[in-house]
Amino acid sequence: MAPLCRNAGTIMDRTNRNRTTITKGTHLFRPGQDCPGYVVVHEGAIRVSLTAESGREIVLYRVRPGDVCLQTFSALVHGTPYTAEGLAETDLVIEIVPPQAFQELVASNHAFRMRLFGAVADRFSDLERLVEDVALTGIPARLARALLRLADADDAVNVRHEALAIEIGSAREVISRQLAAFSRSGLISGTRGVIHLVSRPGLHSVAGEF
Repeated sequence: MAPLCRNAGTIMDRTNRNRTTITKGTHLFRPGQDCPGYVVVHEGAIRVSLTAESGREIVLYRVRPGDVCLQTFSALVHGTPYTAEGLAETDLVIEIVPPQAFQELVASNHAFRMRLFGAVADRFSDLERLVEDVALTGIPARLARALLRLADADDAVNVRHEALAIEIGSAREVISRQLAAFSRSGLISGTRGVIHLVSRPGLHSVAGEF
């Protein structure tokens, strides 16, 4: 799928677009806040998460270049405030298309509209997989998938236990116990603050992906 931001170029030029740099750790939106416009991510990643009344938090999805934020899309379509939290997971370069300009782009640009709808459909598929994971998949498989998903090119996961708990909607103590079990099984090794994947095939097997 071609990046959406490329298709938005013409109308965004007409709306005096400005790219903004956002520092890692900045909250872009919170539940109850109004949506200022369609967010286009040029560099970096936004982590969108939901917190239950119990205080338990889970990551819904990430928005990277070319992706659609369902929270923003829904707010613009229905005129409703945000219901989740958006955090700059890395340093960001973004721009915001005002609501009226976004509506014009959707109405007048067929290529953009089709790519937008395709990206929204893909995002719904991601959320369906998330619901399936939480409802039907055990902690070992969910954690294995998260480690595989978050590992860098060197098979290192630079994430604290608390963040992994948020990633899969669990508790820190549960994550720590499961990581210890993975380590005893020879699937991972760990130094302070960094988890190293020792056996990708083994983790794929635990994740149910073989």
